[in-house]
Amino acid sequence: MKQEIIELYDEYTHKPLSRSEFLKKLSTLTGSMTAALTILPALESNYAIAQTADNELFTEYITYPGGNGSMKAYVARPKLEKAYQTVVVIHENRGLTPHIEDVARRAAQAGFLAIAPNALSVLPTTPANEDEARTAFSQLKAEDNLVNFVKVFDYLATRKDSNGQFGCVGFCWGGAMANSLAVKMPNLKAAVAFYGRQPAMTDVPQIKSAVQLHYASLDERINAGAKEYEEALKANAKTYEMYMYEGVNHAFHNDTSAARYNETAAKLAWQRTIDFFKKYLVA
Repeated sequence: MKQEIIELYDEYTHKPLSRSEFLKKLSTLTGSMTAALTILPALESNYAIAQTADNELFTEYITYPGGNGSMKAYVARPKLEKAYQTVVVIHENRGLTPHIEDVARRAAQAGFLAIAPNALSVLPTTPANEDEARTAFSQLKAEDNLVNFVKVFDYLATRKDSNGQFGCVGFCWGGAMANSLAVKMPNLKAAVAFYGRQPAMTDVPQIKSAVQLHYASLDERINAGAKEYEEALKANAKTYEMYMYEGVNHAFHNDTSAARYNETAAKLAWQRTIDFFKKYLVA
């Protein structure tokens, strides 16, 4: 698929463009509205394939107190009842989707207690689709979002199946949140950001956790701040790993988005993530 189509979709999902405006621009790039509608399924998420088995897992939906309302979250862990190293999984800018629940199950299969909060759950109504979900994010305040994700650690402290060794992993919007939690949470042991916006460089000295960063070489929008972030991490003697995946796009880890998913990069990045948590989520 042409790179300009991928970049248009990225613009659509992050600015965001209206759907009608996006389709108009897409039809210009493809030559017709018929051609645009033909390739659209490859761009948009197909959650039917988010099917990591949960028959050997314990899963549940929970609610915990946020800063400005109740936060809902999805929980997954191995069935054996014991205290586990704990990973907060943070979604993209469309809320808690089946794909992110699937990522939480993958973390659970690797031996962690995983919890995936839904930033949109504090809103009075649930968005009916991804377009509404992206629009709904404009109703959220950044400071409230951060508090609501900080509060999940207070909730986790009440669970007997968490051993208090905390990490987080976020994607896109969630990658930015993972970086923010690295700054905000002194008891966070490991923060993993997939193609996430960097924190303010003046905040980097506050980071106590180990940080792992995954970037896509074709993702110019996010990569613009990557070098400065790495320099700040080095200058402040922070523990970090940074990986650039060549020839792949933003959201390369999302296997429900066929046009952007890259299996090789996704599997490598996820294995690095799990190894990172196993290394740093220790007492």
